Amino acid sequence: MFFIPGYVVATLTFPGVIVHEAAHMLFCKLRGVAVFDVCFFRSGNPSGYVVHEPPKDFLSAFLISIGPLFVNSLLCVFFCFPSSFTEKLGGRSDFLSGFLFWVGVSIGMHAFPSDLDVGNLWDQAKVAASRFNPLAIISFPLIVAICIANLLSVVWFDYFYGAFIGVYLPQQLLERLI
Repeated sequence: MFFIPGYVVATLTFPGVIVHEAAHMLFCKLRGVAVFDVCFFRSGNPSGYVVHEPPKDFLSAFLISIGPLFVNSLLCVFFCFPSSFTEKLGGRSDFLSGFLFWVGVSIGMHAFPSDLDVGNLWDQAKVAASRFNPLAIISFPLIVAICIANLLSVVWFDYFYGAFIGVYLPQQLLERLI
């Protein structure tokens, strides 16, 4: 593996950054949490952000923090699946298929919440778990798994995740169906 600066990766995979921040904002809106500032993409660190008021309950904090994992993963599959289907039927790639794979995998690469998002969720989970909140208690393994995934991003785990759910899984599904 080789090192590519984060801002270069973010620029090459900007659709994923935009969807990631949009997912945070979506869950803020769905849970009635005021959003003060949004940056969907910029050259810098972080490459995007959503500034919002503190969530009123743990469910809101959980959904706002973890939202990109669900939204980005689903959209990754959504964009990649038609290309997998076309390649399975036609046996060849074209520009559109390649473009859809790039968009899908770019979105999938940015599915994992940032260290800041997970750190905030961890702090809120500890407080909520002390009150015996069941979601907070069962969220700890997911939070730890996301922390590990973020650590493994230095060896391109985020890329492999996006390629796995966007390319490999649809192809395996199509192998069984067709």
